Amino acid sequence: MAKITLIYNAQLLDENTDGPGAILIEDKQIRSIFQGYFTSLETVTDFARSVLKEDGYSPSEKIEFYNAQGLTVTPAFIDMHVHLRYPGQTQKEDLESGLKAAIAGGVGTVVAMPNTKPVVSSYEMALQIEKEAAALGLAHVFQTVSLTRDFGGEDTSHLDKIERANIPVITEDGKDVLSSALMLEAMTKAAKKGIIVSCHSEDMTLGMMAFPYRQNALKIMKENGLSAWGAGDITNIDKKAISKIDKDLTRANNYLALAEDVATVRNIMLARQADCHVHIAHVSTKKSIDAVREGKKLAENLFKKHNENNKSKSCNFTVTCEVTPHHLALAGTEEPMIRALVNPPLRPESDRLALIEALRDGTADVISTDHAPHTMDDKAAGSPGFTGIETSYAVCNTVLVKQNDLHPRRLSQLMSANPARILGLNKGLLKPGYDADLTLLNPDEEWTVYAKDFFSKGKATPFEGKRLTGKVHTVFIDGKMVFER
Repeated sequence: MAKITLIYNAQLLDENTDGPGAILIEDKQIRSIFQGYFTSLETVTDFARSVLKEDGYSPSEKIEFYNAQGLTVTPAFIDMHVHLRYPGQTQKEDLESGLKAAIAGGVGTVVAMPNTKPVVSSYEMALQIEKEAAALGLAHVFQTVSLTRDFGGEDTSHLDKIERANIPVITEDGKDVLSSALMLEAMTKAAKKGIIVSCHSEDMTLGMMAFPYRQNALKIMKENGLSAWGAGDITNIDKKAISKIDKDLTRANNYLALAEDVATVRNIMLARQADCHVHIAHVSTKKSIDAVREGKKLAENLFKKHNENNKSKSCNFTVTCEVTPHHLALAGTEEPMIRALVNPPLRPESDRLALIEALRDGTADVISTDHAPHTMDDKAAGSPGFTGIETSYAVCNTVLVKQNDLHPRRLSQLMSANPARILGLNKGLLKPGYDADLTLLNPDEEWTVYAKDFFSKGKATPFEGKRLTGKVHTVFIDGKMVFER
């Protein structure tokens, strides 16, 4: 027997809707949306029973009521870039802690990266992780598979067994494929199956040039008790030491910017040759976002030309990209954020503003967290990345909606509807027939970030102690409430 739930006294928000209403859930899907103010529960219940009668239910059918108390109901967020550290790195994160963190951040679906121990390089291993995640009854998980076997950079034969239905994305995340020929081979295999290739775009040879400068800076930071996530008082630290740290990190970041820009162009060119859907992960520079913009135009023109010529062969070359909350919110050229180490690094203000503009003009498709939990010891030693899935909505709502006047509908599109479309999921909209993965939040509630309260094991965040606006209160997955503050 289907479970029926009526969420009422709500503010409905998705890419098309922004107004009061109620949602009728039948089993795991949205059955109906009722828009408008309802003066009583009785009125909206009558509407719901009328719909249920059409489905053959009796007038006495049990309905579970949930009073949203004026909260905004939005499609649960979909995060296309998450490190769950499972298997093999459970000291940093495990399935349960990572998925509890996702739910607390309003995220209903995550795409998990394969840079684990061992590397996820087999179809069977990926399916096993997805099965274990599903048993927890929290957020949905799609496990990615590496582009080359075990990140070895030599073999793509394992991709022959991958199927899009369970593995919609493959990636060498954390690094790029050094050989362009091998990357082309992987992209060609992916294209034949409609699988997305997500690229951590970084020319690894240029990245190696940045390494010694970052290591020099880390050595001085460690000697002076400074963290690698932008925290720490520098008042009593020798100014020459701070100057040396900043100078070395600036040199490293300049090499890493060039590495990103070169690889972004390369990966788009290879995707065109392979007729592949390439997804450029965590874009952080203006030059790279410009390259994505040009790649999108090229793909659109090729598609139009293809249709005009009535060719029977399909044209699948597609370029999408994501940006992260931390690259949207933080500039990394000055103290203390120059010491907040992440790959790609936090960029100058001009790059940050270019990313926001890319959200406005449609160049950027998705906001993904690149949630990268580390132990405090690993982070202090310089492991790049931040814990971010529990703060992502609040950071984006604060920076984009409250400070830069991005419409809340656009933010919903970037965090829900667009990633659902890219992944081919029946999610991301408040619409009959769509999966009932829903997040209830207060977009105007202010709160202070304290990492000690995170569900994630990773506590390193550049937003520690910062005041943000927008808080997640309740999450429904497949029509079932799985989280409530």
